[in-house]
Amino acid sequence: MRLFACDHCGQPVHFDNRQCMRCGHQLGFVPELLAMYALEADGPNWRLVAEPTRVVRFCANAELDICNWMVEAGDPEPFCIACRHNRLVPNTDTQPGTDRWRRIGRAERHLFYSLLRWNLPHPDRQQDPQSGLVFDFLEDEVQGGNVVPARTGHEEGLIAIRAAEADDVTREQARTSMNEPYRTLLGHFRHEAGHFIWNRLIRDRNQFDAFRAVFGDERVDYGATLQQHYENGPPPNWQDNFISAYASAHPWEDFAECFAHYLHIVDTLETARSFGLAVDPNGYREMATAVDFNPYWAESAEQLVSAWIPLSVAINAIQRSMGQPDSYPFILSPPVVAKLEYLHGVIRGA
Repeated sequence: MRLFACDHCGQPVHFDNRQCMRCGHQLGFVPELLAMYALEADGPNWRLVAEPTRVVRFCANAELDICNWMVEAGDPEPFCIACRHNRLVPNTDTQPGTDRWRRIGRAERHLFYSLLRWNLPHPDRQQDPQSGLVFDFLEDEVQGGNVVPARTGHEEGLIAIRAAEADDVTREQARTSMNEPYRTLLGHFRHEAGHFIWNRLIRDRNQFDAFRAVFGDERVDYGATLQQHYENGPPPNWQDNFISAYASAHPWEDFAECFAHYLHIVDTLETARSFGLAVDPNGYREMATAVDFNPYWAESAEQLVSAWIPLSVAINAIQRSMGQPDSYPFILSPPVVAKLEYLHGVIRGA
């Protein structure tokens, strides 16, 4: 994620900031411009300080301090370009529900930042009633005194995410019970969005041959392969060919996992570039790197990976120094890099 600046006073500001701490101006993210802007009130609307003729208003979700994205003043849609994809949202009549919604919204906007940067397809259900992108954030059910967790998943543009995973304790319990090294809300958004992108850029464009050459034949029975995965676990030495154990379950899951990791890598490299981070350990020149290129316009996945591996190793070492688990507990084997290279071409070609 980029490090932004208040365009009134130059103070560094972050993606989720609402107000500049130096000059006090209200801040808002204008998705059409992909930037944060200082604002001045104009009745029920706001004007950009840097462009006074541009009149905008906050997304309707700003009323609960859930969203800081802007909508053009003349747009009849009350929600921003990200929030208008939401159908079922957490219960905001309670403070825990509102807190969940804020955490979910933050992760969702990070996903849409990447989709917008690459201009990837994201029609909503008004634009595509049958298979447009829509989100349901589902509450757990109580049956017979037992909690039945809602299921995260994707079906023809509908992405369901368990709202309880916005709670750290619940999400950590799920991560531990499923023996996963990494589990985050943002990871869920990126993975499930990968299924939607597969539909749009592979299936709907009849790009099966190229996909199957890299990931295998997706026509193998999905339900049967998932059941086998949950009953027997991943194949031996799965790390040689897959980014995660779950990626080995089916080519669709492999693609979605690789898509999520591609977004992890690019977004984190952009953050490192914004802060001028460089890795140059004494005596280990092969582990030196500096992110001196725009990751969103990388020439290849190899360029991304060459910068990412030393940086992620350094970040993991810092985490361990703080007594924290690794931020990126994954191995990028040559077959995985080849899959990322394929994804790089698909995203750039979109």
